[in-house]
Amino acid sequence: MGTIDGIIEPIYFLITSIAFIILSLIQYKKVGKSIETIYLSILAIVFLISYLILL
Repeated sequence: MGTIDGIIEPIYFLITSIAFIILSLIQYKKVGKSIETIYLSILAIVFLISYLILL
């Protein structure tokens, strides 16, 4: 269980990045290339970079 001390674990950024990747793939299969798909992909990249920076 996490504590509320202001420390964010890097694994949360990795999990969120993987979730955004999965969501963008589902969105791409359903709709194709749209603004939402691009937005989800950018969020996945940002969270993955944040994870790598925190390591």
